Order: sequence, then structure tokens, then C-alpha cells
Amino acid sequence: MVSGISLPQYRSCRTRACRKVTNCQQFALCMHDWSRIKYIRHHRKQDTYAVTHAHDVGYDLQTSLLVNDIDGQPISPIAQRLVSSKGSYATYYDDSDPQTVKNNLDELCDSINSIKNYDLPKPVVHIIDREADSIFHLRKLSDNSQSWLIRAKKVNYVKHRDQRLTLSKVASNLDYKEAGKVNYHGKPHRKFIAETEVIIDRKAVPSQKKGYQSPILGEPLTLRFIVCQLQDNQKNTIAQWLLLTNVTDVSTNIITVWYYWRWRIESFFKLLKKGGHELECWQQENALAISKRLLVVSMACVIVWKIAKAKTKKEIHFRDFLIKLSGKQVKKHFTHNALLTGLWVFLAMSNVLKIYTTKQITEFRQTMDIFV
Repeated sequence: MVSGISLPQYRSCRTRACRKVTNCQQFALCMHDWSRIKYIRHHRKQDTYAVTHAHDVGYDLQTSLLVNDIDGQPISPIAQRLVSSKGSYATYYDDSDPQTVKNNLDELCDSINSIKNYDLPKPVVHIIDREADSIFHLRKLSDNSQSWLIRAKKVNYVKHRDQRLTLSKVASNLDYKEAGKVNYHGKPHRKFIAETEVIIDRKAVPSQKKGYQSPILGEPLTLRFIVCQLQDNQKNTIAQWLLLTNVTDVSTNIITVWYYWRWRIESFFKLLKKGGHELECWQQENALAISKRLLVVSMACVIVWKIAKAKTKKEIHFRDFLIKLSGKQVKKHFTHNALLTGLWVFLAMSNVLKIYTTKQITEFRQTMDIFV
């Protein structure tokens, strides 16, 4: 077993972490996204593949990250899938053999349905970026009584007040209200929001890569269409989010905040790749070994998120200790990257202290001085 953790152990750790869902106010928010893991020069890995083009060789990682609905703080990765040229490995499959590779959205539906079986103490709202704007899959999720929030594609047509319009056209006709300020790319921006109801009744068009397939009819979906605009002090629109959701009992402003927190999963991927673990430099020679090591690092991220929220004097001292161990210079009191690096050093140091006595370590230090 690679990395000292098995799938049952991961599920046990995940279950303990997910008990924190009880700290959510009304919902647990589940952010879904994909990230390419590049191993361009790792020629010993025989199951990598060109994810998008010939120079994008590696694996594709899909992650589902739980965050709370109070301040968007991460709780735990609840599902992961790693795709290789020989198949995919997912935490929600009982079999450790590679599974048949499905397209991203089909696999995402499987992941979401598996999360439903975890019997979490709060209802889950699944939040996904524009890739999820597929009417076939949105109907599939709605038929399974899943709650979701997606960022929509502006070119798609909907029925609005007996007219068939693109979402961008609908957005341009709405009345906006100011709803406070948010930080965007490190700068404060004014937020304006608007909402209306739209109906999606178009046919689902399957991929034609394997030959012609007929469009698929489905029941119309009546959804909330929410638009959020961020403006600078000169009233220039810096960003605009077109959001569709089937969640009905939450205010428009809160819905936009939920999507704003979607960036947490991007920070998670950054932790994996830069936080002292350097995922894209791992030397394991196949996707199965990589996926097992990912289980360990993912649980380390859970610990780091908890340490970052330290409140007691003892906890803060420990956090400062990890920052010193990381060897990183930070402008703030701490960063999650530095904490993860420091935690890695601390665990390695703790293992050394189990093997060697203080006297032996002192002798090693004296030996080192000979070479200085």
C-alpha cells in the first residue's frame, strides 16, 4: 500500500471531518472542479495521456470539496477521481481496479449521487462552474432531487416572459440593486445583483464525436436566474456571473456569495501543487499510486484548514511553530501553503524523534559541525 493509507482509512477520516457539517447554518456547500496534473517529463509513468493536447500530458483530477455556508471555510474533500490512460480511480468506488472512463459530467453525476448516500446532517448544495451548463445533466440532477448552483453560459437560450432569449440578453434587461462590496483579485469592488425566473425547455444535444446521436427531449426546468456584476469606482463592470439554481428558499445575495466561495476549491488545488507537496513532481509511476498518496495529502489539507482557524493561545503558538518550521517568509501571520509545508516538516521530524534519542541527534549536530 502506497503512502501508508488505504481507501477505508480515507473514508474514515473523511467521515470524521464531515461531522463538521453540523457547524453549517442551513446547508453544506459542495464545490466541484477539475484540475490537470502535468507530468510532461515523467517518462516512467506509463499511464499518462494527453488531457487536451500533445504538450498537456498527465492525469485529470476531479475533486468535490465541502465548505460551510457561514463563511465558506473548507470542511473536507468528500470525493476524488483521478483519470489515467488505463482508467479512472475514484474514492466512491469500492473496487481498486481502474474503472471505465466516463466524460466529466457523467462522472460528476455519479460522484454527486454517491455523496447523497453519505447521509450528511445538512442538505447539500452542489456548486459547479460553466462546464456543468448541460441541460441533460441538469435534468438528471434535478430528477434525483439534487440541489445545485451553476455558472451558466451566456449564449444559451431560455424562455423569459414568453420570449426566447439568450441569457446575456436577459441579463441586460434586468434591474440591478447594489448589495455591498467584495474583494476581487485583491481589490474591493461594488456588487450589484438582479434576479428573474427562466424556463429551459431545449433539447439536450449529445456529443457527436462517436457519430450522430439524436437530440434528447426532457421536461422543462423552471429555475432562478441570478446575475451578479462587480464594478470598480468608475462604474466599469469588472466581472459578471450568470447563475442558474434550483434552490428556492435562499436570498439572491446569499446565492451570489456561495458562488463567490467557489474559489475555495481553486485554493485547494493550489495547496496540492505548491504547498510543500509539489504534486506535479511526485515520482510514483502510475495513477493508482498517485491517487493513494493524494488521499494522505488531502487529509493533511483538512488539518491545515483547522489549524488556520486557531483561537486559543496554545493553538496559535502551534501555528506559529509550523510557520517557523516551513522556512517561508510570509507577509501575514501565516498562509495555508506555509502551514502545509510546516506540517510536513513537523511530521517528518516527529518520526525522526521516535527513532533517535536527543543525545544521538546532538551527536549528529556535532558531526555536521565538522563539515561546516
